[in-house]
Amino acid sequence: MHIDQTDRRVLKTLISFSIPYLLSCLLQTLYGMADLLIIGQFNGVESTTAVSVGSQIMHMITVMIVGLAMGSTVLIGKSVGAKRQELTSCAIGNTVSLFLMVSVAFTVILILAVKPIVSVMSTPAEAVPGAITYLTICFLGVPFITAYNIICSIFRGMGDSKSPMFFVAIACVFNIALDYLFIGVFHLAAAGAALGTTVAQALSVVISIALIKRKKMQISLTRKNLRPRKSVMHEILRVGIPVALQDGLIQISFLLITIFANQRGLQDAAATGVVEKIIGVLFLVPSSMLSSVSALSAQYIGAEQHMLARKTLRYAIVIAVGFGCAFSIVMQFAAESVVGLFVQDATVIRMGGQYLRPYVWDCVFAGVHFSLSGYFCAYGLSGISFLHNVISSLAARIPLSYYGAHNFPDTLFPMGLAPVVGSLLSVIICGIAYIWFRKKGIAERSVINADER
Repeated sequence: MHIDQTDRRVLKTLISFSIPYLLSCLLQTLYGMADLLIIGQFNGVESTTAVSVGSQIMHMITVMIVGLAMGSTVLIGKSVGAKRQELTSCAIGNTVSLFLMVSVAFTVILILAVKPIVSVMSTPAEAVPGAITYLTICFLGVPFITAYNIICSIFRGMGDSKSPMFFVAIACVFNIALDYLFIGVFHLAAAGAALGTTVAQALSVVISIALIKRKKMQISLTRKNLRPRKSVMHEILRVGIPVALQDGLIQISFLLITIFANQRGLQDAAATGVVEKIIGVLFLVPSSMLSSVSALSAQYIGAEQHMLARKTLRYAIVIAVGFGCAFSIVMQFAAESVVGLFVQDATVIRMGGQYLRPYVWDCVFAGVHFSLSGYFCAYGLSGISFLHNVISSLAARIPLSYYGAHNFPDTLFPMGLAPVVGSLLSVIICGIAYIWFRKKGIAERSVINADER
């Protein structure tokens, strides 16, 4: 979908772009959800915990790759909005070259570090072998995860959120079918869950590339476009690195929360792992607003339609907050029932409910600061997003989670409050930054032309 820069129906544009993106994220999240659901049907708590711990690590790696790819989405969006086809082709080509190198480096480093990673996670002893096996297989699939996400970032930068939805749907179908085959039929436990995810990603990438070759795109790539260009690489990394670092920091803070829970025992670990998956689904709306705001605003900025970028931000906040409030209220009454969909252990269900009830309110505040972060990224101000996440993690999420884990041994409720306080702090910081930059008119002056650097 190419965005018409003269179209003032901002809300319609935002919805038409964000819904396919939201569905893509929902389908992608079903990878991990399917792993937990299916392995819970055929194996015990130790296998569920192994997959839970391993999938959190993989989620962290994936969101950092997506964050780095945000630089590509923004640069491509601006060049498309400005109708500069040569810069668009160069941005896409440099994205391919950059992420090819990134995926190879990630794979080697992660394979060598798999055992230390499992150890650092304070994984319960019963779940350690399964976690190591799960992560080793998934780490081998990092090139496919990277390839899928850069394909999606390129299409979204060009205003097309429907093609990525189709690509991830292919992977989701394969993943669920392969999970039942490897876990249910071949009884491979955690290894089967990892194989299902990795093979599904690989098949999705192969099919995506085949379909792209058959589909006429708005641009054409040459070897010249693939050759690294300093100014273009700089623009991609200038936006992408702060986003990747902030996403990595957020995930590290949540991994620390998982470690605190793991230190409390197997059932606490299982409860927090299941709730993290549930929250991951609910966070898809704030996440879709972040990506939609950044992609659409980048095109508006490229076309010098700054008012439309601000309207996109406001509508995104309204949508995300409304969704967050609705589901937060529902979860106050249905927390245990939702947790019970994943596990059968009564203690895990009870403690999962304690953790989920306060935690779910994080969706409300995250809807605000995610949308603002997308707006800042579109203007190349991703450093603001990095700053507020550093402060909120170090000042609230991590210390409050540690305090709750070590001072309230009979309940997970205080730990569930920590992320909410962290997001509230992020909202305050983002709000101050937005008001300051709007008053000073700095945002519009922050747009940098990659060709002129």
